[in-house]
Amino acid sequence: MKEIDLKKAFLMVEKGPVVLISTAFRGKFNIMPLSWIMVIDFTPRFAICTGSWNYTYEALVKNKECVVAVPGLDLLDKTIEAGNCSGKDVDKFELCRFKPVSAKCVSAPLVGECLCNIECRIVDHIKKHDLFILEGVAAWKTSRKEKRAFHAVGDGSFIADGNTFNRKKLMLKVPEWL
Repeated sequence: MKEIDLKKAFLMVEKGPVVLISTAFRGKFNIMPLSWIMVIDFTPRFAICTGSWNYTYEALVKNKECVVAVPGLDLLDKTIEAGNCSGKDVDKFELCRFKPVSAKCVSAPLVGECLCNIECRIVDHIKKHDLFILEGVAAWKTSRKEKRAFHAVGDGSFIADGNTFNRKKLMLKVPEWL
């Protein structure tokens, strides 16, 4: 086994889907790509992490809500473009040609082009780690030709979803709702 630089260890586990965090704050919509999201349980609860240097941070702290949107592979370049600028300086929905769609339970917009959107309320903020615990309150799925999500490797490269391997018969018990 070969030892690796500990500073690069996150690259081994950071392959969750890239998401877009949508917020509404001070009369403006904003969107921020995020390459780290963690499922906490089946309620559904998620954890995201972002710091005060991001324009989205204040909206999360003050409004205590957001939308988590999962872009398809065909939106990779637009997602990167949204991450290369600040919502403080530019309207990212307009710049990246994302369509804001009214949500049912939160003021932040859904992202019309994304594979799915989850409206969330922030139920906890662990300030020491800038960790936000989100609880889904409504979820939406679109019907699109491109169904693959993509994952950040952490060094500017990405991996797309590929083959699916069904092993439900090998599992002890698959919940009926899956």
